[in-house]
Amino acid sequence: MPSDSFSIRSAGLSRQTVLLFAVACGVSVASIYYAHPLLDAFSLQFGIPASLLGMVITITQICYALGLFFLVPLGDRINRRGLIIVQMSLSVVSLLIVGLAQSEWMLFAGLGAVGMLAVVAQTLVAAAAHLSDSAERGRNVGLVTSGIVIGILLARTFAGIMTDLAGWRSVYLVSAVLLAVITGLLYRIFPTIQTPSSTVSYGHLLLSTLQLYRTSTLLRVRGLLALLVFGAFSTLWTALVLPLSQPPHNLSHTGIGALGIAGIAGALAAARAGKQADRGYGQRTTAIALLLLILSWIFISWIDHTLLALLTGIILLDLAVQAVHVTNQTMILTAHPDAGSRLTGAYMIFYSIGSATGSLASTQMYDHYGWTGVCVLGAVFSISAFIVWLVTRRYS
Repeated sequence: MPSDSFSIRSAGLSRQTVLLFAVACGVSVASIYYAHPLLDAFSLQFGIPASLLGMVITITQICYALGLFFLVPLGDRINRRGLIIVQMSLSVVSLLIVGLAQSEWMLFAGLGAVGMLAVVAQTLVAAAAHLSDSAERGRNVGLVTSGIVIGILLARTFAGIMTDLAGWRSVYLVSAVLLAVITGLLYRIFPTIQTPSSTVSYGHLLLSTLQLYRTSTLLRVRGLLALLVFGAFSTLWTALVLPLSQPPHNLSHTGIGALGIAGIAGALAAARAGKQADRGYGQRTTAIALLLLILSWIFISWIDHTLLALLTGIILLDLAVQAVHVTNQTMILTAHPDAGSRLTGAYMIFYSIGSATGSLASTQMYDHYGWTGVCVLGAVFSISAFIVWLVTRRYS
């Protein structure tokens, strides 16, 4: 396997650098979620029939999964600093292509590139883990990962507000400018590191990524937990717009997106989960988080009685999902420090599968069984995750 050891290694990361990593992750990942509230605008602009609108989301997610497998592992072979700067620069170009698109094919091509390049966030997570002192690795991974979750939660809010103010194109053009500024800042303050010495070919690098699924029990267990908790996460956030846009709530898309702000409280609180994993309490943190995840669906099911209960459920759910996610990444990156980028990419593929499954299943459940069906689905994902933890806790 290729070595992940750099000739020069930073003596830890400053809080300023960690926070910039988190912001960069948030803005990068947000770019693949802007399209969700903009589908109607795309249909009007390009004449895309309703039956094909789902392609906008599907193409982005497929390309994101491809990026996880083909791009993220490169961080174990070449200089992560250069890889991150190049990917983010190309992301700026991709966002401009979408914002300036004059045809549906140009739109699809731009969105595909946006999805594939958004995986730079995972390379940043691996870089943060590698460059951190062992005593601070969990804390730093938690902070950087919080940036990802916050980016996901605020993407719809940002897209809704910008579309109301200046049209859908402004969402991507403003995002491109913001990402360009962040790329410049990263170029200036990213710790100086040398390219890892490795003679392993790119093909063997990808093969070794596949082998990790076979050789690492920890990756398989923590990946399965990620699949289930992000299935629950996606179940809520995909279907939430359906009841809230109808009586008795009648919220606008901007109003619905603003609920993501409540989730930020949970995401930030969960950053402490990394510290607990650093202290050897990863299993205990996972158990508590999964119980909170199950509990959250009780509050979420009361959506028609009081929005305060829904807000409570959102905070609990995002806290639980983020806590499990941070603990997962801290544990696998600590156990296999020589394969940080490949592990991150391999792990996030579980996340991608869970998110896609939750999105697809939740809308089907709502169509057939209403909000009760959605809550049952979310609870099934959550209870299944707790059962998996109970069965496998001795092996991970």
